[in-house]
Amino acid sequence: MVGLDKIRQDMKARLQIDKELHSVDVIADSIDEALADAGVQLDTKVSNLQYEIIERGSDGFLGLGKKPWKIKIYQDPSTIQKVQKLASEGLFDEEDETTVEQIVDRDGLFYVRHFKSDIMLKVLLPIGNGSEVQLKDVMDEIKRQDTISFDEDQIKKYVKSGTDNSYYVVGQYKHIPAGDVIIGVDVTKDELKGSIIVSPPSMSGSEASEEMIKRALMSQGVIEPCINQEKIIEFVDNPVYNIPFEVASAVMPVDGHDAYISYNFETDPKKLKAKVSETGNINYKELNQIQNVIAGQPLAQKIPAERGTGGKTLFGRYLEAKNGKDIQIQLGQNVSLDRDGVTIKADIDGEVMLINGKISVEPIKYLDAVNVKTGDIKFVGTVVIKGSVEEGYKVEATNIEVNGIVDKSRLEATGNIIVRQGIFGKGEGYIKAGKSLWAKFINDTTVEVEENVTVYDSIVNSNVTAMKNIVVRGKKAQIIGGHLLATEEICAKKIGSPGGGTETILEVGIDPRAKKRLEELQNLQAKATKEYENCDLDMQTLEQQKKLRKKLPAEKEEKLKDLKIRCNQISQELEEMSDEIDKIQAHLRELKAIGKVKCEDTIYSGVKIYVRDALDEVKMDVKKVTVFYDDSSKLTKRGDYEPPALAEEQPDGYTAD
Repeated sequence: MVGLDKIRQDMKARLQIDKELHSVDVIADSIDEALADAGVQLDTKVSNLQYEIIERGSDGFLGLGKKPWKIKIYQDPSTIQKVQKLASEGLFDEEDETTVEQIVDRDGLFYVRHFKSDIMLKVLLPIGNGSEVQLKDVMDEIKRQDTISFDEDQIKKYVKSGTDNSYYVVGQYKHIPAGDVIIGVDVTKDELKGSIIVSPPSMSGSEASEEMIKRALMSQGVIEPCINQEKIIEFVDNPVYNIPFEVASAVMPVDGHDAYISYNFETDPKKLKAKVSETGNINYKELNQIQNVIAGQPLAQKIPAERGTGGKTLFGRYLEAKNGKDIQIQLGQNVSLDRDGVTIKADIDGEVMLINGKISVEPIKYLDAVNVKTGDIKFVGTVVIKGSVEEGYKVEATNIEVNGIVDKSRLEATGNIIVRQGIFGKGEGYIKAGKSLWAKFINDTTVEVEENVTVYDSIVNSNVTAMKNIVVRGKKAQIIGGHLLATEEICAKKIGSPGGGTETILEVGIDPRAKKRLEELQNLQAKATKEYENCDLDMQTLEQQKKLRKKLPAEKEEKLKDLKIRCNQISQELEEMSDEIDKIQAHLRELKAIGKVKCEDTIYSGVKIYVRDALDEVKMDVKKVTVFYDDSSKLTKRGDYEPPALAEEQPDGYTAD
């Protein structure tokens, strides 16, 4: 069995071989075949290769005298990629480098060419650990029988510093024009490709220079934009005689792209991914399956069609390009075009979707249930849940409708919440509504709403706060245990339990939020007062020691300074708290809501009822009663039962019907 360590060793050995493979010698029937072979060996594109002809080949005559090409081929160092392919697969140890810097060694190169009557020199400096160009080798090529003169100092300079990929005059030779190369030009019938066929020069004849090749092409009508300068330089450096060599190509037309829609959201729901933590763990409660948008938000833009760019053949004939096709913007529901006529924006808050090629914003999200398949739900519209909300999940939306049970979970809506069955909070459930809540029952749950709570069975051991009314209706319509606060009314058939075993506290006629804040401030005030007293006592002790000793140690002097600063801070905090407490108490005293507790059947003994600040502790069961506040006595009073002031409200829900 091959283990990971063995694979790592093999991959490292292969990597070392690859690093040492900088050039290859190839023997092939043509240069193209040689380059293709080298591309495989060097694992790169043919366009990334450079070559040096060691031995020229020949096609012979009718297959006779055929001679292969022998070429040394290098990879262009500028194209070497510093990538280690298997690092991401974990086959190398973590301490191994994730990138491999491949240094290509290349010997220095030189080219001696004879153009017109000039001897020209081009020197390419070595790369990496490549060998330098030797002056002797250069001089051997320059010193021919027909050489008239040369500047050795200039040659030495170029050999040492290079010629920046250009040819420079270094001498003169006896030029015989009859021996010059002959340059033929061949253009394809469609005028898209142009090649030169160059006959070799005789002794003392001029070789093909860039200028000569360009002049030959243009004399045949080839326009300059179609001439490939790089290919001409390639030929001049490494001439290939009596073989067509492509040096020109048409400027091809570029078709304009069609108009299209650029979307600002993910159009494929399958690509929506769960949230991943910094440690790489997936949070399956944050599956991010809903793409929320708000009114006015840009959803997509139409990118207009482009006009095509025409081309030209080698002889300048116009090549027509196709213009891009336009498209019509198709709008779905609840979206519109912005003033620019190309931007699609949302008209309402909701979920953006692509349906049959049309962008729509859906204000209602329908779910079978909220569970491990959906994760937590966060939606700027209305969520309608056909089933239940399972334990441990959270739903945030504008409005929420649950047709099943809400288990120990968290529901928060800026509008209304409807729970067709009931709520099992198990001591940790939390419901918050910006408007009202309707539910069959509420059990062991914390509820906070800005308007009304309407329940059709019972409220058991729950903390319920409503800025208006709490009304329990139905056959049972009972409140057992817990703490209920409402600004206006609390209404039920039965309140408390026989025998008073479960503490039930009702508060009306107050602002629940203000009262809660008041309690928080009073607790903070008590803690701050105690801290101030301790701080003041410590400060007085140190002050007394300072009077007796006339000087305190540096440590105690610093402590005294800190105590003074802290006392001043606490004093300021207490003053601010006292001001806020006074304002809240004044607000509660001026509250116009009278506040009533209405019981259609029985209030059991042990129930505590607060109307404003007055307490009515029920000592004996009482039936069909309304508890209210009496302004004259500043106490609670009991009167005959009154029906709830809140009219019967049976919500229709948020279905699309």
